[in-house]
Amino acid sequence: MKRIGIIFLAALLGGFVSIGINNIFWADNHEQGSEISDNFHSANQAPTRLAGYTSDVPVTNPDFTVIAEKTVNMVVHIKTQYKRRTNLYDEFFGDHPFREFFFGPSRPQQRERIVEGFGSGVIIKENGYIITNNHVVQDAHNIEVTLNDNRVFDAEVVGKDPTTDLAIIRIDADNLPYAEFGDSDEVRVGEWVLAVGNPFNLTSTVTAGIVSAKGRHVNILGGGTAIESFIQIDAAVNRGNSGGALVNSNGKLIGVNAAIASGSGSFEGYAFAIPSNIAEKVMEDILEHGEIQRGFLGIEISELDSRRAEELGLDKFRGAYVENVQRGGSADEAGIKKGDLITAVDDREIRNPSELIERIGRKRPGDEVKLEYYRNGRKREATAVLQNIHGEIAFIEPGERSVDDMLGATLEAVAEEEKKKLGINNGVKVSSLGRGKLRDAGVREGFIITHVDREPVASTSELSEKLRKREGEGVLIEGVYPNGLRAYYGIGL
Repeated sequence: MKRIGIIFLAALLGGFVSIGINNIFWADNHEQGSEISDNFHSANQAPTRLAGYTSDVPVTNPDFTVIAEKTVNMVVHIKTQYKRRTNLYDEFFGDHPFREFFFGPSRPQQRERIVEGFGSGVIIKENGYIITNNHVVQDAHNIEVTLNDNRVFDAEVVGKDPTTDLAIIRIDADNLPYAEFGDSDEVRVGEWVLAVGNPFNLTSTVTAGIVSAKGRHVNILGGGTAIESFIQIDAAVNRGNSGGALVNSNGKLIGVNAAIASGSGSFEGYAFAIPSNIAEKVMEDILEHGEIQRGFLGIEISELDSRRAEELGLDKFRGAYVENVQRGGSADEAGIKKGDLITAVDDREIRNPSELIERIGRKRPGDEVKLEYYRNGRKREATAVLQNIHGEIAFIEPGERSVDDMLGATLEAVAEEEKKKLGINNGVKVSSLGRGKLRDAGVREGFIITHVDREPVASTSELSEKLRKREGEGVLIEGVYPNGLRAYYGIGL
């Protein structure tokens, strides 16, 4: 028994010693393994974090209460009234001798009805100046503005710019809260924004979202000389919000809400705002010069993708591809040629044609711009002196609207070959249509205007002169389509 007891104690002692040695060895290895694991974590974990990774920095939801309280007071409700006539010839022709020939006897009881429209606007000066969309007030004969405190004023149009879809109106009031312009160039995709409007006179409404994209061209202004480089947002914007404010997290105006992308007419996920840098320039032009002063390069441009760039033998496809250069224009004088790819203006990158049009559209006639472009794979630079729409280095005089603005279209000369084919001696071709009188009258792109009130038209300047003499009246426009179809349209000026 004594011998068995000694063996048992020895075995027990050996077991304890083994456990102790094992614990010591395991602890050392665990420590080392932890160190390796930590090193692996620090070297590799950061760029491969799981979607559920939680930062040590607490995340809080944005609070827009202060900005919203400040902004709603500078956004107004705009109600407009338009005269609509059921007899087309009465609207367009008055006592024109051809009215009964085309439209039959007059029916006085159907001549006129009043249609109302609604929109929003942003106060930009404490003495009553308000910016809104041109389509909100265009052709309105009566404009009424309601402030957020329910005061109501009659308003008058100070100036309009169909090419940007902006207008300035004014009410007789002082000491109003007004918006401070921000820099829309500094807006970043993913940035929080507020869309503030005053639709249907429900007092101001505020929605929040983020900037989804910049420099969007959605072809709602009809091309031609129109400037479309919208800020795209996902904040809810509906009809009646047109002309409202888009503000950043500092409460500064970075855009004027203008349109929605919708198949139903209601908000479906995206909305578009005119950048504040364009809006501020339009405001300054109208208030300081009485007319929009835009500089032009005198080029036709298009967008490239990688496939078209490859077809053209270009190794770059970001920028504005020059399709045509107007002889004697600013770009022509600077040495720009067809086939060049413009990639920067004044050292700022140009990614697409919309950005180039916006950049140049902020300039005035006589301004110099530095252009960076590629030709035959080589980077080049040029300095262009911008011209006005008439091809001159001079400001447009107040009241000297271009025929493009008057009609809402871009016009060009008719090629001699086309004249011979159609059997005409003169005419001006409608190359593109935007919102305006021609589209409203039913004119389609490609139509060649040959006569105004039976008088022949040979050039855009001649057409412009004839229309200016008839402002406030109705005119009969005659012409022909490229397929030979002759057509007649009545428009009111």
